[in-house]
Amino acid sequence: MSTISIAIHGGAGTLIKGQMTSEKETAYRNALQNALDIGYKLLEKGASAIDAVEQAVVALENTPLFNAGKGSVFTNAGTHEMDASIMEGKGLKAGAVSLITGIKNPISLAKQVMLKSEHVFLAGDGAMRFAKENGFGIEKPTYFYDQFRYEQWQEIKDSDSFQLDHSDKKDSKFGTVGAVACDQSGNIAAATSTGGMTNKKWGRVGDSPMIGAGNYANNHTCAVSCTGSGEFFIRGVVAYDVSCLMEYKGLSLQQAAEEVIMNRILKIGGDGGLIAVDAKGNVAMPFNTEGMYRGFKSSNGDEVVAIYR
Repeated sequence: MSTISIAIHGGAGTLIKGQMTSEKETAYRNALQNALDIGYKLLEKGASAIDAVEQAVVALENTPLFNAGKGSVFTNAGTHEMDASIMEGKGLKAGAVSLITGIKNPISLAKQVMLKSEHVFLAGDGAMRFAKENGFGIEKPTYFYDQFRYEQWQEIKDSDSFQLDHSDKKDSKFGTVGAVACDQSGNIAAATSTGGMTNKKWGRVGDSPMIGAGNYANNHTCAVSCTGSGEFFIRGVVAYDVSCLMEYKGLSLQQAAEEVIMNRILKIGGDGGLIAVDAKGNVAMPFNTEGMYRGFKSSNGDEVVAIYR
């Protein structure tokens, strides 16, 4: 039986100790711990990595603390456009959705794309039709309304500015969310979900739903979920880059993840972080920002929930 392990993230950015109230910090830590526990308990019971990462991300989507699902930011039009992707490492099956609205758990819709369609990536109206045909309910906009997110949008809505969820505004809520896991059979999987960037226009899509950019899994190398400046993660094909360094250069999981985040992405002007796991249950969580909401738990006894460097 393989070492089981799971890692989660809730976004990376300017997270400076002392800027957040102790109550808010506790709320974030509790939300991370809850998602970690949900995913790990599934792995303990023999569930697949794909089910574990889905349910861990569902837990993060269900809290307004993170920019995914319930806590998604406002677009320039005052709506919520969400993206998500999921991938399993054994057969390289994947599913992704983009520019969807009203879906409580975008990650579960991405999983259904993987399981029930012949496609990998569905977007916009087509993705919404697929959701309805597969029994997904459509939540009212009030479900996604969050006062802090609304105020965040009000500050810049009449400008051409947009705001990443990890921007350096004090007291900002962060958070593309993700999970990676290794199950008892040594299979690995990755899941990522986001509400995008505040005040985004023109149907902008970031790296989160893009297989190889923000999310990737391959049993021979690693499973990766990214968070950060999406445009740069797309250009750097970050998630697949970690896998390639392991496959073609023989780097370890930690070495490959650090090379991409601490060197390659910085060289092209990007910032952020990632979580990754390999088929032996090893975990890496590098980030080049002041902090990243993160946590991992392994059957070898290691467990961490952290925010700052």
